Order: sequence, then C-alpha cells, then structure tokens
Amino acid sequence: MNHEILFRDLQHKRFRVGIAGARGGFSRTLLAALRAVPQLEIAALCDLDTGGVEQLLAELGYPPAALCEDAAAVRAAAEAGRPVLLRDHTLLDAVPMDIVVEATGQPEIAAGIAERSIRRGVHVAMVTKEADSVVGPHLNELAKRQGVVYTTADGDQPANLIGLVTWARLLGFEVVAAGKSSEYDFICDPADHVVRWTDRRCAAPDLASLWTLGDDVAATLARRSAALAELPQRATPDYCEMNVVANSTGLLPSRDELNYPLCRITELADIFIPRAEGGILDRTGVVDVFNLLRKEDEVSFGGGVFVVVRCTDAGTWEMLRDKGHVVSRNGRYACIFLPYHLMGLETPLSLLSACGHGRASGSDRQAVHAVMVARADRDFRAGEFLEMGGHHHVMTDATALLLPAQEADGLAPFYLAAHKRLRRDVRRGDILREADLELEGSGLQRLRQDIRPGG
Repeated sequence: MNHEILFRDLQHKRFRVGIAGARGGFSRTLLAALRAVPQLEIAALCDLDTGGVEQLLAELGYPPAALCEDAAAVRAAAEAGRPVLLRDHTLLDAVPMDIVVEATGQPEIAAGIAERSIRRGVHVAMVTKEADSVVGPHLNELAKRQGVVYTTADGDQPANLIGLVTWARLLGFEVVAAGKSSEYDFICDPADHVVRWTDRRCAAPDLASLWTLGDDVAATLARRSAALAELPQRATPDYCEMNVVANSTGLLPSRDELNYPLCRITELADIFIPRAEGGILDRTGVVDVFNLLRKEDEVSFGGGVFVVVRCTDAGTWEMLRDKGHVVSRNGRYACIFLPYHLMGLETPLSLLSACGHGRASGSDRQAVHAVMVARADRDFRAGEFLEMGGHHHVMTDATALLLPAQEADGLAPFYLAAHKRLRRDVRRGDILREADLELEGSGLQRLRQDIRPGG
C-alpha cells in the first residue's frame, strides 16, 4: 500500500488534535511524530503533570502552550490560535478540535473523555486499552450513531494486530492464531548459562538442552518454563490488549490464562497450531501471547505481532520457506509477523484516516467477544478498595484471565473492578462479579448498560 497516494488528497488540509495523558511515553512518541506531519496541528494537551508537559514540549522543540484553568481561558487561547495546556480533563470539552487521542491509562476518565468527545462530534483514537477492553464496542457503537470515528491507534499493538489479521483475511488466509510477543525478551547468554529479563537474571543451566523444540513441543515448552520459573512469564496488559483484539476481530482467547510459551521466532508456526498436529492449541481462530527467547546477538521481536495461517498450497509455501519464511515442520502452517511496535510514531496514520477519510484504522465493527476478568489471589472483605497501579496497571492481589464472552456472564471486567470498593466478601480463587462491586457513579458501567454494541 502506497501511503503517500492514500493520503495525497489531505496534503493541504489541517486537522486539530488533542492529547489526553500528554506526559506519558506513548504521547511523547506521538508528539515527536507530529512535528513532521503538517496536516496535524496540536490543539490541546492535557495531563496532571503540566510542568512535565511543558518540559517535554521544550525538549521536542515546540513553542510553549497556553496553560488554561477555565473554559474562558481555553476559548481565548483557541481564538488566538494557540494550543492549550490543561490539568482538568473536563476542559477538553471547550477546545475546538477534530480528534482526541486518549492516553491517560485511567479507564473511568478515559471513557468519560471519549464519550463526551464523541457526543460533540470529535473523533477518538483510543490508546487507553484499559477502557477499550471494557467499553470499546460500546463507544464504537456510539461513534457510529454520532457519525464520527472511534478507533484504536496505529503503532500500538492492538491496532497493529487488527491490521495484520484483517490483511490476512482479505487475502483469503485462514487465521489459526494471532498474537504478540510480551513486553520484554528473555535473553540467553550461552557462555554462562544465564537468562536476562529486563534487569533480572536467572541461572538456567538446563536451557541449552532445550534450545530446539524436539518431537514433543508441549513437553519442551513446559520444561523451558520450569527452567525460568524465577522470572515473570505473564503480564496483565497482554490480556487487556488481546481483549481489544478479540472484540475487534471475533477471535477468541486460546485459553483462560493464555499460553505464553517461551520460544524463538522460528518456532512460532510449530507452536501456535492444533495440539493434534503437534502444537499447543485446543481450538483455532484464537488470540495468544508468547515470550521471546533469544540470544544477545539475535534480533528482537520488538513487541511485534504475528498471525499463524493455514498453508493451502504446499508448493507455494515450500518456495516461501526456501526464501526464509517461517513455515511449520509439517508444512501445513506459516507464521507472518511484523517485528516492531513503534507506539505513537505510527499514530498519525490513524489520525489522518479518521479526520480526513472518516475511516477507523482499527475496527469499525466491534462486539463483546471476550472479557478480561480478575481472579482473587487472597480472601477479600466487604468494603476493601481494589487498588490498581504501576507501569502495567495491575490490580493488587488479583490475577488476570481472558474468557470468551459466553463464559463471562455476570463477571466483572477487570478494569471495571479496578479502583472500586467491594460490597461483599470475595474468597480466594473466586472471579470477581459485577454484583461484588460498588458501581454507583461508574461511567464505564453506565456505558455498558445504556449502549448495546451493534457488532
């Protein structure tokens, strides 16, 4: 696809962009990208850390924005043609703009910003996956009714994977599995038999004998996992992202816990295939996640995404195997992948598509196909507050699972439960239910109850 041709009709257009959560890492990459895209102009930046945003603007070579504390100041700055800097997210409602990029990471706030924007005719690019996993289909339906676009943002993994899945389907491929690598690689140093994961190290003397899959794939993967048991092998945000992809594509979770095999890129087409053919899947048409195992001098997957497709012509895929493509040992499956995750550097494509062409770059047909839920890791008492925090937005003392929607009736979506108080006791091992939570005043719950996704 030639993107210059695709967007050539917009070269003399100008679209106003608001960014909520402007101090975060995603927004930094987006602001860096916007410097080189003249069609997109910054209208508003919103963050609790306004000083940090001012510093970020200076680092990236932007002129100062007008710090505004009320709607009158916002209107005055807009009339003067100046971008505004806001601490109060409700003031975004007073900013003339064409699209808002929601990147606060706070699900209740994100849903509120998105809903109000849509209702006043502003497109929404949703980066806050925590909100998207709970009410993405509902906000998408509202946007269709209002004649605007609600979309995931290119550059982030959910949008990248939605793009790859729909590309594959359009070309007639059967998508057996689709997924991503988890955030951090497991990097092996064969000289000292140590595996590094971020700043943690784990002795793994048995890993050398497990470097190839062998005949029993599932057994080898289980032994690899056991050899690296000291290191975390599951991450809460992966479940959230796969929830967004499931709702946008109709693919279902591979299993409640997802699989997270520790594997190399060359092994993907032998792993994410039916168990009956030597893989690990009990069903096909699924989303899943893997942990990349590699040596220091081997290329990373870069937080990228993949699809495993069924090979329908042996001769074609043998030719492609000879060209270096990842084809299963039995020749019946192939893995196609995008080994990068460039965050906001790619997001201008989504903004131009929404504002200029009225098209989502993610999915415009969403439904609730899967639900990310929370399993209690200890006994909770009525009245306790379910804390959420950290870089990965984990919920304290709770484990994430991803269920098909038909198995989640009455269960509380993970990020609906976050930052809520319990109205009754919950035992260890139980999955949180909506009835367990005090949900009065929750905008997320109101959207779920008031807007039925059309699918």
